[in-house]
Order: sequence, then C-alpha cells, then structure tokens
Amino acid sequence: MLFNSLEFLLFFPIVCIIYFLLGKNKYRNPFLLIASYYFYMNWKPVYAVLILTSTILTYGCGLLVEKYAGEKKKQKAFLTVSLVLNFGILFVFKYFNFINESVFGLLSSVGLRWNVPHLDVLLPVGISFYTFQAVGYSIDVYRGSIKAERNFLTYALFVSFFPQLVAGPIERAKNLLPQFHQEHSFNADDVIEGCKQMIWGFFMKLCVADVLSEYVDAVYNNVAQHNGASMAVATIFFAFQVYCDFAGYSNIAIGSARVMGYNLMQNFRQPYLSLSIKEFWRRWHISLSTWFMDYLYIPLGGNRVKYARHLLNLMITFLVSGLWHGANWTFVIWGALHGSYLVIENIIRKYVYSPKEDSFISRAFSTAVCFFFVCFAWIFFRANSIQDAFTVVRKIFTDWGPLFTQITVFLHGIAAILILVAKDIKDNFGLEIHLMHSKYYAVRLASVVFLISYILLFGALSSGAFIYFQF
Repeated sequence: MLFNSLEFLLFFPIVCIIYFLLGKNKYRNPFLLIASYYFYMNWKPVYAVLILTSTILTYGCGLLVEKYAGEKKKQKAFLTVSLVLNFGILFVFKYFNFINESVFGLLSSVGLRWNVPHLDVLLPVGISFYTFQAVGYSIDVYRGSIKAERNFLTYALFVSFFPQLVAGPIERAKNLLPQFHQEHSFNADDVIEGCKQMIWGFFMKLCVADVLSEYVDAVYNNVAQHNGASMAVATIFFAFQVYCDFAGYSNIAIGSARVMGYNLMQNFRQPYLSLSIKEFWRRWHISLSTWFMDYLYIPLGGNRVKYARHLLNLMITFLVSGLWHGANWTFVIWGALHGSYLVIENIIRKYVYSPKEDSFISRAFSTAVCFFFVCFAWIFFRANSIQDAFTVVRKIFTDWGPLFTQITVFLHGIAAILILVAKDIKDNFGLEIHLMHSKYYAVRLASVVFLISYILLFGALSSGAFIYFQF
C-alpha cells in the first residue's frame, strides 16, 4: 500500500480511530500488528512470510543470547546463525541474480562457461529495511545494549510497524520497542503536529519528487538523444527528486507514527546545506548511516586503528552502503565515489588544509562544492547502466547545446524547489519565521490550506511508488 494512494488515505484514519478506541496496549499492539501485515500484504501477500521468518529468527536469537549470558561462544553461535539466515534470505532475493550475472560475464570474457540458472523472483518491498532493523536488534541484545523482548507479538510489531516498514527510518530497538509498552492516550497536539509533518511529506513527494521525475526520466531514459545542458539540469533535478522522494516518505512515516503517539527518529536534516561530504552523511538517511557506523564501521575498527586502516574502513563501509542500495554496479560505483570523497576529504584536512574561516562566502563556497560532488555521484545512482552513466558524464563536460524543456515541469518543479529550499534554510539556520507553527491560528490555518491547495493543484496525484521501495 502506497502512502500516496487513496487506499492509504482511507486505511490510516480507520486504523487511528480503532487504535484510540481500543484504549489498552494489550488490544492495541495486536491490532497494529494485524494492520501492519495487512498494509504490507497489499503488495504481494506471500512475502509476509519473509517478514515473519526474519521476526522469528531474530526473536529466538535474542532470547537464546540472553539466556546464555556469560557464555560468549554460545552467544556468538546463536548470533551468527541469525545473521547468516537473515542475510542469506536477503542475498537470495536481492543479490543472487546480480552475483550470478556478474560471474557469468566475468567467466565468459575469458572463454569459460557458467550455467547457474537465473532465479525468477521479485524483490520483496522493503526487505533491506526490515532485515537491517531486525538484525540490529539481535546485535544489540548480543552486546548487552538492550534486554531481549519476551512478548513475541510486541517484537513482531517492532519489526513490521507499518509507518516505517518499507522505507524506514530504520529504527533501533532501544528507541521504538519501549514505546510499544507505553500507554499512548489521545493527544491533540501530537495529532495536529503529526498531520502537519505528513502534509509536508506529501508536498515533497507529490509536488517536488514526482513532478521533477517527468524531466529526469525523459532525459536519463534516453541519454543518446540529449546533450550536456539537459543532462546537467536533469542531474540537479534528480538530486532534489531523490531527496524529496525519500525524505517525503520519512516525513509521512514519522508524522503518521506521531499521530498515534510514537516518536520515530529523524532521517534527514537539510542535507544539501552541508559544508562537507562528512557532514552530508550526518544529515542524509541518518538511520542508515548511523546503522552502518554502529554495526560495520566501528566493528571494523573505525578511526581507532592505524590511519591507513581507518581510510580503508571508510571505503569498505561505503562500498557496502552502495551495494545495500541496489544489486547493480552503478550503486557500487556510487558508494565507491562517496567513500573516495571521504578519504580524500580526510587526507586534505589532516595533511593539507583544515578550513577555519566561518565567513558567509567560505560557507557558501563549501556548500556549493559539496553539492557538486554529491550531484556527480547521483549520476551513477540514477543511470540505467554504467555505460549510460559515463555517457552522461561525457556529455555534461563536452557536449552542450539547446536545453530540453518541459515548461510545466520547469515552472511547477522550480517553484516547489524554491519553497523546499526556503524551508530548509529556515530550519537549518533557526530563522524565526513560523508559518505552520505560528503562534497565530490564522497564519497556521492559512499555511496548511495553502500547502494542501498547492498539492491538489500542482502535485502529481497519479504518481507511482517511492524510489527507495526498490531497495
């Protein structure tokens, strides 16, 4: 079920009404669990078996690890079984065909045969998200960071909670699990603020991401027919498309959870106003970047090892991050680019120059440079193939000409981008400009009405799925 669908606009209010009428967690949690599975099964019912399997594996692992506290070998064995089985499922559905095709291509190039059959399976929606959330729980129990959850239904709800089930934020057990044990009474402020955040999320998705996608798709799906000017504009548009698509989903997820009294973690914080790539990754997809930091980068040694190993740890982390995003070499290159950016940035700051000037001009320049390199990497993220990506790069730097224009997309898209950028600047610098959160009721009402009207008038209301559903 898509957030941007009529089904969800009917589903969500009904779930909220029943949720508050039920009153007690002993009724609410089983109801939310049923609602979450119904939400997910609207895509392909049989894939609910995979969520249930991951839930059972990590639930059992948590109990066994806690039972054998003090016996590290047994604890490690149970954790290993959980990791191997969970990542094994993820590998089969997401990466098997990619690895199979890559090996086939490599061996064919040297005249060898590879006859392993292709698996005819669809990628289950959100499998990377709920797998990482469940695996994170297992590791936290193993580390002693949290206690194992005894109630299976409560734990199953943690894994499948519908607002953030298919595209995050990837929640931590220590944040979300305790909330399912708390009684959440109806709170008008939470409902109002949650709805405002949902409206802003719908604006980002329908008025920015899906409007810009028309131009981006027209260019990137026909790279041979377009010149460098159009490629450059399409790449910048894609930067805002992917940001608003994913951050829009996160805002709808966080807002819908808040309506019911649950607090999910912030997933984006004005990433394109970053002064460096390091800062960008503190602001972009925060739930995933912190997951990789806690469960991969730090276990590899982080920055507590020799300097060369520290740089290698950065590169490994971002190569894996790229592969997490998709089973395609374009995503691996995207991850490698960001890893390389961070390695080079780290070396420059350590041995060459560490910026200290805090003037407006220096900050603006740093932001522009960071945005340029992020956009360059987005070329590989969006391109349909490596060949297409290099064609885009070549044309941007060598083949400029008349700009491909779609006047409706330009006017609506750029207007929406300006609204987005204005809000991000306001939030980033803490400017005292309040519209939807004004102390004056008339201003709050007018702002909400304006935003809803803008969505209805200019939003792509017949748009499709969110980009990150494919991951």
